Amino acid sequence: MVLHDPSRTEIDVAELERLLAAGQVNLVDVREPWEYQRGHVAGARLIPVNQVPLRLGELPADKPLAIICEHGNRSLVATHFLRVKGHPDAVSVAGGTAAWIRSGRAAVKE
Repeated sequence: MVLHDPSRTEIDVAELERLLAAGQVNLVDVREPWEYQRGHVAGARLIPVNQVPLRLGELPADKPLAIICEHGNRSLVATHFLRVKGHPDAVSVAGGTAAWIRSGRAAVKE
């Protein structure tokens, strides 16, 4: 699945799982560090939403970005910002980490 549809701003956790398994997406978690430590999707890079504008240069540009938070609100805000700032393929993960865990998928805890 390629994420080149500019009208598409969200994916669900099943699609995220497929994209991660295929190595087709980079995952960015925009929650706070304490939330991330409580449980996150394996391979997610932590950049809290309030730091995204300051850390744009740290975001990989080799693949589309999937943005995840707790329930999907902060990730939508970050996704819209990133699309304007040069990541037109960025998508938000609907339902966030909570949906990932509720679906029975594994989360990494620190």
